[in-house]
Amino acid sequence: MKTILNVIWLVLSGFWLFLAYLAAGVVLCITIIGIPFGIAAFRVGVYALWPFGYTTVERRDAGSPSCVGNVLWLVLAGWWLALGHIATGLVLCITIIGIPFGIANFKLIPVSLFPLGREIVPTDEPFATR
Repeated sequence: MKTILNVIWLVLSGFWLFLAYLAAGVVLCITIIGIPFGIAAFRVGVYALWPFGYTTVERRDAGSPSCVGNVLWLVLAGWWLALGHIATGLVLCITIIGIPFGIANFKLIPVSLFPLGREIVPTDEPFATR
């Protein structure tokens, strides 16, 4: 079932969201300081490409640098990507079939705003890394 949902997601919105994260990651990797943010954009972009079957968990060992990094991320790229998720989610919620995909878009907003200090894990073992 996850594969079917992911394929439909890929066609409806996943590919375009992945391209947005890819563009943000390339722009952020231009400077040396932006490389960690670019890597986070690539990581979340792959999650946005194929989200069903995965979830995010907070890393307790992230510390205060991830908090400061999340504030910088929010200013540099996070709110643009969150607006993309909101717009795509609203468009998908127009039809009954698209409502689950719109809800999935809304669930991706927190990770698009604050990606640092989070880890993407399979849903069948969200606490296996702890």
